[in-house]
Amino acid sequence: MFGIVGVPIIEVAMAAQAAGIRYVGMRNEQAACYAASAIGYITGRPGACLVVSGPGLIHALGGMANANMNCWPVVVIGGSSDRNQETAGAFQEFPQVEACRLYSKFSARPSSLEAIPSVIEKAVRTSIYGRPGACYVDIAGDMVNAKVERNSQRSPNQPVFFHPIGAAYGRAETVLREFIETSGLPFLPTPMGKGVLPDDHANCVAAARSRALLLADVILLFGARLNWMLHFGLPPRFNPNVKIIQVDLCAEEMGNNVRPAVALLGDISAVATQLLMCVRRDGWKYPSNTEWWSTLKSKIAANAKISKALALQSTVPLNYYTVFHHISQLLPHDCIIVSEGANTMDIGRTMLNNYLPRHRLDAGTFGTMGVGLGFAIAAAAVEASQNTGRRVVCVEGDSAFGFSGMEVETMCRYSLPVVVIVVNNNGIYSGVDSETWKAMKQMGEAPPVSLLPEARYDEVMKAFGGRGLLVRTVEELRSALQLSLSDWERPSLINVLIDPSSDRKHPNM
Repeated sequence: MFGIVGVPIIEVAMAAQAAGIRYVGMRNEQAACYAASAIGYITGRPGACLVVSGPGLIHALGGMANANMNCWPVVVIGGSSDRNQETAGAFQEFPQVEACRLYSKFSARPSSLEAIPSVIEKAVRTSIYGRPGACYVDIAGDMVNAKVERNSQRSPNQPVFFHPIGAAYGRAETVLREFIETSGLPFLPTPMGKGVLPDDHANCVAAARSRALLLADVILLFGARLNWMLHFGLPPRFNPNVKIIQVDLCAEEMGNNVRPAVALLGDISAVATQLLMCVRRDGWKYPSNTEWWSTLKSKIAANAKISKALALQSTVPLNYYTVFHHISQLLPHDCIIVSEGANTMDIGRTMLNNYLPRHRLDAGTFGTMGVGLGFAIAAAAVEASQNTGRRVVCVEGDSAFGFSGMEVETMCRYSLPVVVIVVNNNGIYSGVDSETWKAMKQMGEAPPVSLLPEARYDEVMKAFGGRGLLVRTVEELRSALQLSLSDWERPSLINVLIDPSSDRKHPNM
């Protein structure tokens, strides 16, 4: 359970702890909801987010909307004004149930103490059934410290745990890998799908993404949606005559933007298993010596050559490609990578490989900035509870870090050994160097995209007892990352100063 306590839900958090539920106190309700939803993605079971009434609940709405767009299960529990004070101008009175209906699959207020178990059960069930998402339960302030007769409870002695049958991300990695390797087809992961099959798999064509989308004449979609992330499946990014085979568990998603040639409604794992059986029965395999494979491999090699040339530059200040090249060499293959930012996330996605499923979290379908530290805290909490020995690495742009940077105090308070890497270019998309900044300030206001040059985000982590490191060179970067990865006692923040004008030099890659 993640949240921020205050009137009227302080006692709810205390009762949760007494019941054996781990409570993680965050610094902002939005980050708390991001963290709780990330639990739903990582584990398949909805995380819980506890918020106060009025403004506290409003702050959490962004996290609920993000969970809905990403199809991640989460249950938000919000305190609200006393029932006998409704419409009287109570403290932080707000139509919370009504507001949450726009951002959730289910939103309700129990009518009595006795109704709370059934409402919570329905919220949990609704969050994971069908297409997963956010659910909201409103708890009136006068219910928090009220008492109920034990014999009036429906299940007085036995707690009920709900296993997410048919939950999101149907754990289909094994059968999908068998299908790809048996069929010989090239595959392209969406950003949050990285690691379902390893990024270094021989059939992965992510390095030729644009060419693959443009020239493919048949595309098999496993749960991916033809929204903005896949350019709506339309020209000029897609072949106008492409045939789409769409697999999805949501009937309403079928045919959005492009009418599929074949629509297969069902759980991804079940459908993939059936397709695999057909491929094996017919003995069919796509040949590896086709012109199509040659085209894709040629483009992969050309793009890799361009990236390598940029990555091997070691001049100061560094560029994005150099930074990510050296980070990728040092990261453990089983680490969980959290990433957000504009160029930081986009370039990092192409250079930081994922090798295991559900080991990448980023801005997702909603393109939400500010999710990174909340996601990292959630992932680190799961890793700590399961004692897996896996590292959590959070790669942030400096602008993205600013949305929820104070959550580094949460990391320090709970001794979560997250490694935060801030790729600092002094701005949103791009910034200016110190001398240019001073000149602009003398002439008037700085550009809207500029942030304070060489801001010391590492000192923020140090202030709370974590490890903060400032980096300018390749040698400093490698040394700082190795040191941070070796420290399991406290979080680290590596502030990497890069060229403010660094960008994607080859947008057609």
